[in-house]
Amino acid sequence: MRVRKLSMLVLATAAAGLALTACDGNSSNDGAASPSSSASPSAGGTSSGTDAQQPAGGTPSTGTGRNAADRGTATTDTGSGNGQAARGTTCQTAHLSFTSSHGMGEGDWLINLKNTGAHACTMHGFPGADLKGKDGTISANRSTVAAPHVTLQPGEETRFTLHYPVNNSGGTGVTFTSLIVTPPNETHSHTMPLAVNVPVSDSTGPAITVDPVGAGK
Repeated sequence: MRVRKLSMLVLATAAAGLALTACDGNSSNDGAASPSSSASPSAGGTSSGTDAQQPAGGTPSTGTGRNAADRGTATTDTGSGNGQAARGTTCQTAHLSFTSSHGMGEGDWLINLKNTGAHACTMHGFPGADLKGKDGTISANRSTVAAPHVTLQPGEETRFTLHYPVNNSGGTGVTFTSLIVTPPNETHSHTMPLAVNVPVSDSTGPAITVDPVGAGK
């Protein structure tokens, strides 16, 4: 009887040992899983946090800075040269091409100004327009048309209109063979061929007028 009780005690002790071993195994597995599961969110959080902080430093910041520099090249160059035109400074005569075409009515010439520079530029106001011929030079008077603000991107074109009285007198009148154009707010002029014949006038000069740049598009 005593042997039997001892055997039962041994079996109970072994069973308890197995139960403890099983519990330890589960605890060990839970412990291994917990750091792993917590590591993933931590890694994800670190990535998001790094992405959020990277504009202040790190590789993405370099990319952002580079793109910003590319977009801001014109602004950066505004201290001198063509960079000023990139911010919309006055169009320079040297960076404009000049052509002429007939206007809508008789006695109208359209003078076309094209931006041949590498950057945008602006014009606002009346151009200087002087007709020149063998008998002398006459300056066009400004019309009463309001002057718009004009911005020309590279390759874009604007124009102004020169109005003159048509010579229907039957006489030879006065003939001009060239036009001297000075863009608004510029000091350098461009001379282009232009044939204009006006009647002889006893006044100080024929009624030749010029509209502002960009008016009547």
